[in-house]
Amino acid sequence: QVQLVESGGGLVQPGGSLRLSCVASGLPLDYLGIGWFRQVPGKEREGVACSSRRDERTEYLDPVKGRFTISRDNARNVAYLEMNNMKPEDTGVYYCAADRYSCSIYVPGAMEYWGEGTLVTVSS
Repeated sequence: QVQLVESGGGLVQPGGSLRLSCVASGLPLDYLGIGWFRQVPGKEREGVACSSRRDERTEYLDPVKGRFTISRDNARNVAYLEMNNMKPEDTGVYYCAADRYSCSIYVPGAMEYWGEGTLVTVSS
C-alpha cells in the first residue's frame, strides 16, 4: 500500500509562485508513475502534470506548460510541483497521485493511489 501526503498549498497572488510537495511511503518513488491533479467545485478532476516511472518523461496540461514543473527526488521519496506565474484559474485542490505502471493526465481514474489534497488559492 502506498501513502501520499501533500503539502505546500496556500494563498498566493496572481503572478506568484508555490511549490507543492508529495511525500510517498510504502514503495520507492522510482517504482511509481507520479502525477498532480486538481479539482474545483462543480468540475471534474483534471490532470495537471505527470512524471512516468521508467524514463521520467513528463506530460503537462496545456494551460500550465511553461509555468509548472513536475520533479521528483527518488532518494528522498518526494515529488514536487513547482508553480510559477500563477493565475486565478489555477485555484483548486491539488492532489498527488501515484500508479505502479504509468501516469497520464488524461486518465485520472487509472491512478491507484491518492493523497488527501492541498488547497491552492490564487487571488489578489
